[in-house]
Amino acid sequence: MFKINYKKILINFIIILATFFADRISKIYILQVAELENAVDIYITSNLNLYLIWNKGIAFGLLSFNESFIYNMVTLVIASITTIILVIIIKSSGFKKYALLFIFGGSLGNLFDRIYYSAVPDFIDFHINDFHWFIFNVADIFITLGIIYLIFDEIFINNNKNEKIA
Repeated sequence: MFKINYKKILINFIIILATFFADRISKIYILQVAELENAVDIYITSNLNLYLIWNKGIAFGLLSFNESFIYNMVTLVIASITTIILVIIIKSSGFKKYALLFIFGGSLGNLFDRIYYSAVPDFIDFHINDFHWFIFNVADIFITLGIIYLIFDEIFINNNKNEKIA
């Protein structure tokens, strides 16, 4: 018979909420600074600044469109992918599940912004000298970490399982 493990469900839910709220809190803070100062351009270190931009595209500003129909279609695709990730989470276990939980929580954070603000506030500006990486946010960090964990899982964990089977 199918047994529900409520402890694991609670842990998964807490990871998703912690990811989502870490992203929300950071964005709310930056937006409050922007409201008070009329802009955000904060020097943190020689390689890290906080600089607010509004991203209407997908990851790192790619596919930015001004037309609302295309924006809405991209948002619908993102919502669909987020739903698919949830289904995969339900079917996954172990290390892979935690990576997907990070991706899902980050995706929810950015999806919330796309719906609520019609754009995603990005504000972390990492750079080395004059080379600036794309400006990103906390949700993007969790999504990227989740993807790195999935790659790690595929290369090292699943590869070892396949070698033992062969």
